[in-house]
Amino acid sequence: MQSLSHMNRSVTVFLLLLSIIQAKCQMVSHRLQANGKAITLNLPAGYDVRVALDGLKRVRFLTKSPDGRIFATDMLNRTDNKRGQVLILDGWNPSENRFARAIPYLQNLRNPNSIAFFTDPGGQTWLYVALTDRLVRYRYKAGDTQPSSEPEVLAHYPDYGLDYKYGGWHLTRTVVFGTIAGKPHMFVSVGSSCNACAEKEAVRATISVMDPDGSHSKIVVKNVRNAVGLLWDEASSSLLATNMGDDQLGDKAPEDTLLRFSAAEIVAAYTSGKPMNVGWPACYVEGGKVHPDPELGKAPGVCDGVKVPLTGFVAHSSPLGIEKVTNNEYLVALHGAGHPRIGTGYRVVSVAGTDWKAKDFMTGFLETTAGRTRVAGRPCGVLRLDNDRYLITDDLLGAIYIVFRSGGN
Repeated sequence: MQSLSHMNRSVTVFLLLLSIIQAKCQMVSHRLQANGKAITLNLPAGYDVRVALDGLKRVRFLTKSPDGRIFATDMLNRTDNKRGQVLILDGWNPSENRFARAIPYLQNLRNPNSIAFFTDPGGQTWLYVALTDRLVRYRYKAGDTQPSSEPEVLAHYPDYGLDYKYGGWHLTRTVVFGTIAGKPHMFVSVGSSCNACAEKEAVRATISVMDPDGSHSKIVVKNVRNAVGLLWDEASSSLLATNMGDDQLGDKAPEDTLLRFSAAEIVAAYTSGKPMNVGWPACYVEGGKVHPDPELGKAPGVCDGVKVPLTGFVAHSSPLGIEKVTNNEYLVALHGAGHPRIGTGYRVVSVAGTDWKAKDFMTGFLETTAGRTRVAGRPCGVLRLDNDRYLITDDLLGAIYIVFRSGGN
């Protein structure tokens, strides 16, 4: 009888744990309106979502200023243009989970994708803006509604647009800050000019590290096709980067990837002058392993020493923004395949150190009804506000969503 009672208790505990796991995996639908269009977003049970702000255009990445305000980039549209903006999200209403307005802070910018704040040892705060053709910074004061100075140009990048004869892909640049050996450093990624080619400029398909004033710049990662999402993880002293694979291997390959570069690896690459090699275009990732490209990777040993990614995403998912959740978990916005028929991406996923496999956190950006597929939205940037709240941008609908625990705001 005792063994039967023990068995019953074990079964009860098992069923309880199973119900908890199922509840955590269950996705709940939320019907929203943004910019006059309907979208149904699905989140794990226990989470809710609202439209925090709409009426935007191609809203991309978000960051928090030292005085606690939220800044956003807006690239206007998918063309190469000089009408982009940096915006301040203003007038937060906690009862409605909504901002009242977006205040233009900078205008007439060339494809502003990423911004970052840094305060130097002298106490001066700077706003850094990564543009297609250059990296600039402005003096910043708490409460500013416009820059406190003219732009200081720190670096120049290839300035041709989408019609460049060698291919004009990847107009965005990304900037983040990190600390190595107690000293601040700036990281900047520049995407490739093509799908798969031998680049004409050394800075293409790279990540560089430099001092906050732009000096002592060196490439520390090469052959990284398009690392749009960068995140410095202070706890692990490492740089994480999302990266998109190329498009000539079909609908099922290669995998897009999440890469991690330790501070020690970055220092070694910097001091030796030998950048870490991610392998593009000669090598690609499939099944978590590096393989030579059938056409471009024929040279013996071409993939030797290529950086193995932390994890992979389904081919053509197009990972963009990445944000830390806990010491071992991250949210990644998968922008979605350029051809909707492929159907990969179009969601926000969670990746964690238990197995580093992507798990759905927010879906619904790609709708399929009666066999017909419609792109309802495209997630781009993720910003953590606190333990239970996140802002997520949608650069197709021109909206920003706030995700929060149910019953809280």
